Amino acid sequence: MDAASDNTRDVMRYATFAGMIVLSLVSLIGLFWNAWFLIPLAIGLWLSAVGVYDVTQRSHSILRNYPILGHMRFLFEGIRPEIRQYLIESDQDEEPFSREKRSIIYQRAKGVEDKRPFGTRHRVYDAGYEWITHSVVPNHIENHDFRIRIGGPACLQPYDCSLYNISAMSFGALSANAILALNKGARKGNFCHDTGEGSISRYHREGGGDLIWELGSGYFGARTEDGRFDPVRFRDQAADPQVKLIELKLSQGAKPGHGGMLPAAKISPEIAEARGVPMGVDCISPASHPEFSTPLGLMEFIGKLRDGAGGKPVGFKLCIGHRREFMCIVKAMLKTGIVPDFIVIDGKEGGTGAAPLEFANHMGMPLVEGLTFAHNTLRGAGLRDQIKIGASGKIVTAFDIAKILALGADWANSARGFMFSLGCIHAQACHTNHCPVGVATQDKLRQRALDVGDKSERVYRFHKNTLKAVAELTGAAGLKHPTEFLPHHLIMRESDRDMVTGEEVYPYLPTGFLLNDDPNERDPFGYRMRWARSRAESFAPFNV
Repeated sequence: MDAASDNTRDVMRYATFAGMIVLSLVSLIGLFWNAWFLIPLAIGLWLSAVGVYDVTQRSHSILRNYPILGHMRFLFEGIRPEIRQYLIESDQDEEPFSREKRSIIYQRAKGVEDKRPFGTRHRVYDAGYEWITHSVVPNHIENHDFRIRIGGPACLQPYDCSLYNISAMSFGALSANAILALNKGARKGNFCHDTGEGSISRYHREGGGDLIWELGSGYFGARTEDGRFDPVRFRDQAADPQVKLIELKLSQGAKPGHGGMLPAAKISPEIAEARGVPMGVDCISPASHPEFSTPLGLMEFIGKLRDGAGGKPVGFKLCIGHRREFMCIVKAMLKTGIVPDFIVIDGKEGGTGAAPLEFANHMGMPLVEGLTFAHNTLRGAGLRDQIKIGASGKIVTAFDIAKILALGADWANSARGFMFSLGCIHAQACHTNHCPVGVATQDKLRQRALDVGDKSERVYRFHKNTLKAVAELTGAAGLKHPTEFLPHHLIMRESDRDMVTGEEVYPYLPTGFLLNDDPNERDPFGYRMRWARSRAESFAPFNV
């Protein structure tokens, strides 16, 4: 979109406010002719005062960007419960589950009451409904600052990670104010902030919070001029005390197997500084990594990163695609003895600012299936106790966290939840640079609407209140720590009359079962068949 269109949009945002000021001035002059001008003068002055308040207050980004006009959103929100009930009763339900999650995020971020009257909004007899079993002897858990130690035998600087952290969102995709607010919130709450593949910006550093430095195929922040990996720059960046984990991104859930490009027109001096790329040139993220092409090469690169990072925890993130290829990676771990400290499984339901429609809808494995497969493959290879597993993909509520822990994860990451805590209203304008609340834009005027002080406090409260809710669920289940959740704590309705436990659908398979070559042993889930066709030397199938 050209500069003229952008200027027109900016004018229109303030047109109502400007119109009220003009109305006030015209009505004031009109009083010299007729006393009836007192009515429009009063209206104009009142709305002008509202506009002045809107652009100076700090709690509502939408009002700072759309003075006066933004109040229409809150009017519609006020009548939404009645409209929604009508839609439900007329069988035209407009995704109440996703709206319920958004409501939970906003309430926890604002620190307001999140209780609801009149029971569940879910249809509990519909197929797909899930619940956690509870105990008649619940526990009370006072401390909800749950920690997971990340760092295997080769790690020299293990890190005690929060159970819930900010997932990968790059500076460039998000605004400077959004990054700063997220990182300041993470610092106050003592949890981690994933940089995304856009590398570490000045706003991450200014915030002072713990970082997961994500390295994608473009190696931003640690690259040579021709886009290859630069071990010297990597070592210098990784030495930063803020950097606690190094995450190599193999694929992203929202568009797995797809590279990316940041057009030259969108590269600001700050983005160029963070990524280590020149101005005026398109910034390319290849679909695959140029530094390795085999499972063995990947493990050797993981070892190289760990050495360069001074022994800090190093792992990788991926959305599961060909299951055999993940098994190739696990075989490479066994053959080289190089084992990552963690693996993050990104579900295909994860979000992004922009992705091809077919990729967003139909490419990659959803989180539950991907997590279960990775967890059981590592168990089968006898490596699960050495590697921590993180999970990301629409994990925004305490139940979401408890569920993925039961199915094998050690901790959870969330992008969507923390974006909403910043004030995201799901306008789906991330790729246009016209985000109405200043979260996903590089427009200086638009991002001014996002007040860092107010929003960082909301990020902190959302994290704190979500983990408090996790503690309550854990205690109600009779457990002492969320990591004690197991598949049998999860129940799912298959149909109107039938229900199954998570243990039946997503069982933990025996430790070391893939290392047992007994061809007569049952293989109901196809693990042994794929394991036989995988090899550490290549991602290509090995026919046996």
